[in-house]
Amino acid sequence: MAVPVVDPSLNPVTDADPVEAESTRRPRRRPARADLLALGAYVLLGVFVCLNYWGDVNGRVSSHLPTDHSWFEWLFAHGEYSVRHLENPLFTARQNAPDGVNMMANTSLLGVTLPLAPLTMLLGPQVMYSLYLGAALAATAGTGYWMLSRHLVRSRAAAFVGGAFLGFAPGIIHHANGQPNFVSNFLLPLIVVRVLTLAEPGRWRRNGLVLGALVAYQIFINEEMLLLTALACLVIVLAYAVQRPRAIRAAAGTFLAGLGVAGGLALVLTAYPIWFQFNGPQSYRGLQGGVFHNWGEDLVAFVTFARDTWAGDPAVEKTIGLTEQNTWFGWPLMLLSVVALVLLVRRSLAARIAAVLIVVFSVAAIGPWVRFNGVETGVRGPWSYVSDDLPLVEMMMPTRLTLVVAAAVGVLLALTWDAAHRQGRPVADRPRVPAQRAAEGAPAVSPEPAEPVGSRRRWLRPVGYAAVALAVLPLFPRPLPAQQIDPPPHFITAGGWRPYVPAGRTLVPVPIPSNVHGLPTLRWSALTGQEFPVPGGYFIGPNELGEGVFGAPNRPTSSLIYSTMDTGTVPELTDENRRQAVEDLRFWRASVVVLGAHPREAVLRELVTALLGSPQRVDDVWVWDVRALVG
Repeated sequence: MAVPVVDPSLNPVTDADPVEAESTRRPRRRPARADLLALGAYVLLGVFVCLNYWGDVNGRVSSHLPTDHSWFEWLFAHGEYSVRHLENPLFTARQNAPDGVNMMANTSLLGVTLPLAPLTMLLGPQVMYSLYLGAALAATAGTGYWMLSRHLVRSRAAAFVGGAFLGFAPGIIHHANGQPNFVSNFLLPLIVVRVLTLAEPGRWRRNGLVLGALVAYQIFINEEMLLLTALACLVIVLAYAVQRPRAIRAAAGTFLAGLGVAGGLALVLTAYPIWFQFNGPQSYRGLQGGVFHNWGEDLVAFVTFARDTWAGDPAVEKTIGLTEQNTWFGWPLMLLSVVALVLLVRRSLAARIAAVLIVVFSVAAIGPWVRFNGVETGVRGPWSYVSDDLPLVEMMMPTRLTLVVAAAVGVLLALTWDAAHRQGRPVADRPRVPAQRAAEGAPAVSPEPAEPVGSRRRWLRPVGYAAVALAVLPLFPRPLPAQQIDPPPHFITAGGWRPYVPAGRTLVPVPIPSNVHGLPTLRWSALTGQEFPVPGGYFIGPNELGEGVFGAPNRPTSSLIYSTMDTGTVPELTDENRRQAVEDLRFWRASVVVLGAHPREAVLRELVTALLGSPQRVDDVWVWDVRALVG
C-alpha cells in the first residue's frame, strides 16, 4: 500500500522543485542488474525465514500456530483435490462431514491453491506450504520494490529498503507463523498503483480493466487485506484531494470512469463466489459474540521489538498480551519515522500522505478500549462508538488496521533513504530536459556545471543511510520457530484404510479434528490427498442461529472424547452414552473409527472400547469397524 502521486505535474518525491519534477517524468532506461539483485536478495531472505521448516519439511509445523499451519496444508490438498476430481472448489465435504465447509466463507486461498495444484500433486502439501510461504514473502517485497522504484523514488537502494520492509515487516513475519494468507500481499502494491493512475488521460478503460482483474484475483487470496487496501486508497485519495483540489476536479471524471470499469469487471468475475460466500451452504452472518472486535493495538506495541526479529524477546508477549504484533516496530524505527516526517512533510507530498495514513490507521486500530502495556486504561477507544453488528465491521480485527501503518512506514523508509541519497547533489547541476532548456532560451546541451552549491550538505547522506540502517537492522527476521509433529500412521499413508471406507462413508479419527483438539488427525486428511472425508475439522461455520463459530458444533460423543483428553480419565459411562455414540456415528456416516499413536492413546482406547466394543490392531492403529453397528 503505497502513495504514488496521481498528478502528473508533480514530482513523486517532492513537489517543491519543478526542474526535478520534469526530469522525473522523462523516460529512462532501467538497469536490470539492480532489479535482479533486489529480487535475488528477497528470495534468499524468504528461504532464510523458512529455514527451520526445511530442516524436516514433512515433520515440522509452526510452533506458534500449529493448527493454522495444518489448516493451510489442508487447503493446498483441497486445491489439488478440486482440480484432480473437477469438483466445485467453493465447497468441500471432505471436512465436517456430512455438512461440509463453505470455502469462500473461510480463508481458503483459492487464488493460490488452485493454480498450484499440479505442484501440490508432485511435491505434497507440506513442501508446497513451505515453498509458497517463502515465495509469497519475496514476491510481496518484489512488487513493493517495483512500485517504489517506478513511481516514488529515484534510488534503487531506497526502493530495496522499502520493498524489504513491505514484504518482511515484523507484523508480516508474525503472520507467517501459520497464516500465509496474510503474507500473500504481492498484488496489493499493483492494485494501489493502478487505483492512483485511473485518472491518466486516455487510458481509463485499460487501467480500469487491469484494476478490476487484480481486485477479482485478490478476492480469492485474502479479502481482508483487500478491504484494508481499499480503505487505505480512500484515505490517500481524500488526503490528496485536500492538498490538490484543482487536480482532483480536473481528473475526477476520468478517475470515476476507470473506477466504474474496474468495479463492473470485478463484480462480473466474482458475483457468484461472493453470493456463495454469504448465501451458499454453510454460510454464516458475523462471528458469535464478535470475538475479534476487542483485539485492539496496545500503545506500547509500537515501540516494542517483535518476537521473531533479531532484537525481539518472546517474554514481552506475556507483558503486552493480546496482540498480533502487527506494529511491533521497535523504538528506533518509531523515532526515525517521527524525525523523517518532520523533515520531509514540508517538501514531499508522498510523505504528507504517508503521515495521514499512519495517524488515521494507528488511531483506528486502538480498538474499543485504550490499552497500555497490557492493561486496559478505561479510556474509550474509537471502536467503542462503532456497533459490532455492522456488516464487514463485525468481522474486522482492529489491530489489523495497523498493517496499513506498516505499509506507510515502508514507504516512508524509502522516501527517507532517497532524500538522503539526494543530499549533496549540486543544485545547479541537476539535469534539465531539452524542452525546458529551450523554453528558458538556453542551448539544448547543458554547459559546464555550475559550482556545486549543495556539496556542503554531502555529509547528510551517510548520516541518513546510517539512521535508516540502525532503525531497520534490529528488525531483521529470525527463522520462524517450528516444532516436530508425529507423522500420520502407516495405516493411513499406505492406504490400509481403503477396505474399511466405501464411497459415501467417512473415517472417524480419534480425536475428532477441531480448532483445539485433533491437530494430527486433521493432517491425516491433508497428507492423503483428502481421499476420505472426516467429521469435525478446523474452519468457521454456522451455529444453530446462523452465527459463525470455529469448528463443528460438538456432538455428545466428540464432547466426551475431548473431556477425556483434557482430564486424562474415562468418566463413568451409561447406556445413554453408548446409544448416543451410535447415533453420532450414524450422523457422521461413519464406517470405521481409527485411533493412532497419541499422548492420550491409552485412555482414549479405553473410552472408545467402552462405547463401541473391542478394537482390532491393524498395522500401527486401533480400528473399530462400525459398519454393522450403524447399518
